[in-house]
Amino acid sequence: MASGIAMIVFFGGRKILREYQKYKLMQENPVIEIAELGIKAPVLEGTDSATIAMAAGHFTGTGAPGEGNYCIAAHSSTIYKEYFNELKNARKGMKITLFDRQKNRYDYTVCDSFIVAPADTWVLDDKGDSRITLITCTDNGAQRRVVVGKLDG
Repeated sequence: MASGIAMIVFFGGRKILREYQKYKLMQENPVIEIAELGIKAPVLEGTDSATIAMAAGHFTGTGAPGEGNYCIAAHSSTIYKEYFNELKNARKGMKITLFDRQKNRYDYTVCDSFIVAPADTWVLDDKGDSRITLITCTDNGAQRRVVVGKLDG
């Protein structure tokens, strides 16, 4: 019985710590949100493994909030609760909200959702407008799901 209680305390404590870390990251960094899908994640600079293990990652060299093609990647997994698990349910017309570090708000509307091969980096290119591009793996991890939103206004 004691080992059962210890496991509950360990996993419960780990969950509390992870939620606290997420809260702290969201206070200090940009935040991406798709309320309709229950997606809300801090956005750190970079897309290396260590970064996207903690948060969503901004592709260095792509746009800025409200300018150019602001590209973000995050994990999705059918096993683990990852930030972009529900991205597969994004539909045209849904709202994407981005808050920058100063908590200025940028609203985007989903205009496209499609699948590409991992080598299809053209989705990161500037398209001459203000958009947000969200990228995650497909359920089997073989391809990439891409959701594009255009800046409102």
